Formats: sequence, C-alpha cells, structure tokens
Amino acid sequence: MDIFIWLFDLTVCAVMVLLAAQSLMVKDLFWAIVSYILFGLSLALVWARLGAPDVALAEAAIGAGLTGALLLTTAAAISQVTEKH
Repeated sequence: MDIFIWLFDLTVCAVMVLLAAQSLMVKDLFWAIVSYILFGLSLALVWARLGAPDVALAEAAIGAGLTGALLLTTAAAISQVTEKH
C-alpha cells in the first residue's frame, strides 16, 4: 500500500511542476489563469497530505478561489477595454 501512496505523491508533484510551467508559458491569458487556479488546488492537496488542513483550506479558498476569481474578472475587464479600442 505504501507504494501507491508514494506514486500518488510523485504524480501530484509532477502535476504541480507541469501546471506551474504551463501557467507561466501559455500565451492565452484565460488558460494561464485556469492553470494557476488548478495549481492552487493541487497545492491545497499537498498541504492536506502534509497534515495541515487549515493551511489547505486557506490555500483552496484564498489562493485558488478568491485570487482566481479576481484574476478572471480582471482578464474579462481587460478584454472589454481592448475590444473598445
């Protein structure tokens, strides 16, 4: 059973590295924000696996939820302004 937990942790680590790289390198702003939100949710999973549920909930609520919503709202406002000009 320990090998499955180790493989799960390794998979989550690899996914986090890929999401971080994707959120920095993708050209489309919307997909960069979505990658950032998914990175925050996977980071919350890491905190939960490390035994810090309070930090995991804070990361999910603030890091992924609130920040993601603010970034998406800002991206929508930017696209509206650039379409008008």
